[in-house]
Amino acid sequence: MKSVYLDNAATTQIRDEVVDKMFEIAKSNYGNPSSTHSFGRGSRTLVESSRKKIANHFNVSPSEIIFMSGGTEADNCILRSAVRDLGVMHIVSSKIEHHAVTHTLDQLAIDYPIKISYVKLDELGNVDYNDLEFILKSSNSKTLVSLMHINNELGNILDINLVSNLCNQYESLFHSDTVQTVGHYKLDLSSLNIDFLVASAHKFHGPKGIGFAYINKKNPIKPLIFGGSQEKGCRAGTESVHNIVGMSEALDISIDKIDAETEYIKNLKSYFIDQLKDNIKGIKFNGTSSDLEYSTYTLVNVRFPIIKDESALFLFQLDMKGIACSKGSACQSGSDSGSHVLNNILTDEENKFVSLRFSFSIYNTFEEVDYVISQLKELLVNN
Repeated sequence: MKSVYLDNAATTQIRDEVVDKMFEIAKSNYGNPSSTHSFGRGSRTLVESSRKKIANHFNVSPSEIIFMSGGTEADNCILRSAVRDLGVMHIVSSKIEHHAVTHTLDQLAIDYPIKISYVKLDELGNVDYNDLEFILKSSNSKTLVSLMHINNELGNILDINLVSNLCNQYESLFHSDTVQTVGHYKLDLSSLNIDFLVASAHKFHGPKGIGFAYINKKNPIKPLIFGGSQEKGCRAGTESVHNIVGMSEALDISIDKIDAETEYIKNLKSYFIDQLKDNIKGIKFNGTSSDLEYSTYTLVNVRFPIIKDESALFLFQLDMKGIACSKGSACQSGSDSGSHVLNNILTDEENKFVSLRFSFSIYNTFEEVDYVISQLKELLVNN
């Protein structure tokens, strides 16, 4: 039996070069980066060098890069601090954001007397930019827009330049969850009116448990986690030196190889879509995931012509064939309510059918795609 991993939107295989670099650091540079002796200073140098390298990729100041445990913590910290510290009283978002955003907004609405508006979406899950402008134009209090650049389930790409300009025009703050973006697309933050951005290393072949937030120096925030004065006072706790260096190394490699790897993965996705269309009757694609121009090259969300109730074990059957994919975000695994993203864009009739997300990386092959197609055909016949 083959083993095929097509769940790269959930997490990616760490690069060998990154593992080697992390092992070297963990073994040799064990000083606390906050200590003043030579061991500590050596670790501090590694942390600050990594911060500078990451900042250079986005054309921002190193002081605007804050290391955190990942996208979820960064989203929580930014959204809560925007209300608590920056006086935001109105947040504009969408119903199909990652739960790190939607659940935080739900709790903020309980904790603070704020207004939350949800922008309209079209049938594919794309933001209605006219509605966004209407909401911003009508807002009479300090406003923050929180919209992800690439949807983690559908692959839809937000027009981040347009949203940036709208926020600038209406003097609103802009926070974007770019967890599915960083390491896969280049972003020059010096030319965008983005106040806050978040990233997780494990989405671009780096280690788990480490990420960063870009926090524009015009909007200083206070910590979510209190303790020491690490990370410019924004995030207490001893920095994980080997993870930070590993993340920086992974991002360096991803950006250095971005053109060649993007082309390869895009061709892989295109081939997968063509094979699905040619071999499986009645399939549909959710969101814009089958459109190579308007969706990310890394994933596709497929709706199969089988009823959910009749095929509850479909994902399990694929797993038994060695194929790893998902129903949606790994963060909602175990939920009986299904994907909140699909629940918000599909009709009741469309949502009766099984939808699965397949996501790709440089480590996947065309031969693996052929195997997956053959197994899907076999399972669909039996179902």
